[in-house]
Formats: sequence, C-alpha cells, structure tokens
Amino acid sequence: QVQLVESGGGLVQAGGSLRLSCAASGSIFTINAMGWYRQAPGKQRELVATITRGTTTTYADSVKGRFTISRDNAKNTVYLQMNSLKPEDTGVYYCNTRAIKYALGPPVDYWGQGTQVTVSS
Repeated sequence: QVQLVESGGGLVQAGGSLRLSCAASGSIFTINAMGWYRQAPGKQRELVATITRGTTTTYADSVKGRFTISRDNAKNTVYLQMNSLKPEDTGVYYCNTRAIKYALGPPVDYWGQGTQVTVSS
C-alpha cells in the first residue's frame, strides 16, 4: 500500500504564506505526477497545481503567480508554497500522487487525508 502524509496547513491572515508538504511512503516503484487539490465548503474538489517527475508544472489560473509547486524525488515528497493568500484560498487541501508499485505495473492514484487551510480577511 502507499501512504501519503500531509502537513503544513493552518490559519493565516490574508496576504500571508503557508507551505504544505506531502510525503509518500510504502510499496513504491516510482511516482509519476504529484499534485495538490482543494475543496472549499459546498464546492467540488478542484485542481490547484501538478508537477510531473520531470518537473513540468501546471497551475489553476486562480493561483498562478502566488503558489509554487515543487518536489523532491529522492524523498517522494511534494511541496506547495502558497504566498499572498486570499480568503478564497480557504479549504481542505489534498495531496495526490500517481504511483507505480512495481516494474511495468499500472499507475494508480492515491490521496492524502487532507489538511485545512484557513485564510482570514
């Protein structure tokens, strides 16, 4: 099995910064894409940012220029640096990884338990 452990959420004032981390462990052969999603109360889960193993990144338009995703392949860890936070960034942030458990195996999506980010105005 693959486990994802997230950390770094919390309460911050508008304009502040937070850094989220997500470490993957367990039966892992390799990890392809990693990413962050978020879900605000009453809304659907949405993509925030993704990063491939080759470090190609994509961002939601709403976070471009404010958030930066990065990864450490040696540690199977993905980070999300969030700057200039806004109240609308509030939500539960979920880590996602697309992992392959054995050579020539299929990629499978795994999710973290979520970490709360609250931005006060």
